Amino acid sequence: MKVAVCQMNVVQGDQKRNRITAERMILEAAENDAKVVILPEMWTSGYDFNNLDKHKEIIGGSTYQFLSSKAKNHNIWIIGGSFPVEFPEGIKNTSFTFDPNGDLQNIYNKVHLIGLMNEDEYLVPGSECTLFNFNEHLAAVEICYDIRFPELTRTYAISGAKILFVPAEWPVQREEHWKTLLQARAIENQMFVIGANIVGNNDNDIFNGKSMIIDPRGQIIAEAGSKPVVLYGNINLSLVKSTREAMPIFKDRMPSVYKM
Repeated sequence: MKVAVCQMNVVQGDQKRNRITAERMILEAAENDAKVVILPEMWTSGYDFNNLDKHKEIIGGSTYQFLSSKAKNHNIWIIGGSFPVEFPEGIKNTSFTFDPNGDLQNIYNKVHLIGLMNEDEYLVPGSECTLFNFNEHLAAVEICYDIRFPELTRTYAISGAKILFVPAEWPVQREEHWKTLLQARAIENQMFVIGANIVGNNDNDIFNGKSMIIDPRGQIIAEAGSKPVVLYGNINLSLVKSTREAMPIFKDRMPSVYKM
């Protein structure tokens, strides 16, 4: 299966320009026979929290409809990165996943909000782990800072997830953490991990890309540089089963010992 990762230059606060970029990258991915496309975190507006009321949307709003229509028109899966969505309890950092019919298959709200980027001052956290059926395999989404919390990924893995999609806005000063954490989540959970980062800058941070597609053994299938690009990689989900059979770590777990 061919995967496409849209490493966008997200322009803070410029929804129109970011929509044009996403549309162009999705089209390129579809023309190159990708079966699934992943966008980065907060791709519609970046971390433009001072203007959050202008950028927030609702379920079924314009970006939701945009992603649904692109999935259907191109007959592809779209992991819709994330953007600010308003719920009764507040605005959340939300990711929608659409199947090739344009139907919604998953909603994930970022659980861990990063104080270093003031996210917790403007958004409310999600409170659920969500799995979805991806071509007859279970899959999950985490958003950026979430990957620092291995309990979340392990919860997905124990529940049967074989692939994890990670939209992000990961800053350059912690670039080595990005690579190490993505590989660690893949190795310890024996699953594919696909990270979609951005490039460019906002008022506070610089972003250096390095999006990656990693297999269940922790081997990097494809890695982007620090410029805008659609990154491609081929994955075979049967590798998850063979990897888990060769080293049965889930069988050898000792939950009675862990105090969490």
